[in-house]
Amino acid sequence: MDGGGGSATLAGMPYPKRLLSPGEHVETEFRPHWKLLIGPVALLAAATAAAVLLVVYVDGLLGLIPALIVILAGLLAPVRVWYRWLFTKFIITNERLIVRAGLIARQGKEIPLERIDNVSFSQTVGERILRSGDLVIESAGEAGQSRYSDIPRPEATQALIYRLREERILDLGGTGPSPSPADELVKLARLRDEGVLTQPEFEVEKRKLLDG
Repeated sequence: MDGGGGSATLAGMPYPKRLLSPGEHVETEFRPHWKLLIGPVALLAAATAAAVLLVVYVDGLLGLIPALIVILAGLLAPVRVWYRWLFTKFIITNERLIVRAGLIARQGKEIPLERIDNVSFSQTVGERILRSGDLVIESAGEAGQSRYSDIPRPEATQALIYRLREERILDLGGTGPSPSPADELVKLARLRDEGVLTQPEFEVEKRKLLDG
């Protein structure tokens, strides 16, 4: 995957093989889209330009020290953005979706592919030009709905997850997890809210579910 850190080499160190289960392999891994860095890079460029002007027009330490302060400010002001981009990684294997974030205080989330019910993406006009967007993953069980922003090539990522999910289900015997009645009711309510089902149709399907 390209368009913003979409390959294992661009994402830094590859995901450790020792953390993979037998027969599991990494399909792709990537950082958040590089558009996150547009603001920090622009701020650093402006700070550098201001520092150069200080050095050129102010003699001695009176120009050098403020110039260094301005450059440091340009680096440190958006430190949270730099940190998020550097230390957030998405890994998709043939068995699961893995999200890792942080360096010292780390967070992680894993979603087995066979438990994923739906994957949707959204893009603004600007994000479509830059090939980035948001990804929403709905899964059975405790994971529920997870939203991930600044994903490189979200449509391609969606297609990849669906393909790997189908292959995973076939490997497990051709059946995915049986959704609970509560999960089915949530899906029906979402279809009603999105206008796919009318209220009477929702009530009919709800009754079928509860009676069945």
